[in-house]
Amino acid sequence: MNMTYPLKEQKQIDLVKMYLKSKSVRNYLMFTVGISSALRISDILQLKVSSIYDGKKPKEFIEVKEKKTGKRKRFATSPNLQRAIKDFAKVYKPEQEEYVFVSRKGDNKPITRQRAVQILTEALDMCGLAHINFGSHGMRKTFAYHCWKNGTDITFLMRILNHSSQKEVLHYISVEQEELDDIYVNLNL
Repeated sequence: MNMTYPLKEQKQIDLVKMYLKSKSVRNYLMFTVGISSALRISDILQLKVSSIYDGKKPKEFIEVKEKKTGKRKRFATSPNLQRAIKDFAKVYKPEQEEYVFVSRKGDNKPITRQRAVQILTEALDMCGLAHINFGSHGMRKTFAYHCWKNGTDITFLMRILNHSSQKEVLHYISVEQEELDDIYVNLNL
């Protein structure tokens, strides 16, 4: 299995968001949920409209039962995620029991994990980011990397990601020696 990587620069995230939003608010929402929640792609694809939108407005909190761990996860929706949900609801006018990322095949089933990865890979390619192997964990890793970069205590990241060690988290988010070196340089006491 090839190692996947996060988008480490805000301008990369902004490019992908802009591209996806111009093509499909559904796909833009998928990306925004992923980089705003640390959910695995399998959990993102299982979201129903009722779990993110109450029929009038985005929910303040989203709750899911994680497929891999069986644990319940609850997270607050950021302003960016709430805007993406509003845009989605305005365009699609979805029913509460529909899957958010419903397949266009018309059978109220979510798109497949493979299709989701294909959408993300195409977006990165179109944004000149084909050199980044984003894969199915890229959104989750992007969330965790930017939390770490913005000073979130690594023990919270361990809990969010269900990882058992700090070393595992740092490896997962692809922290490289140059980034560790920057910590020393930027401290400059």
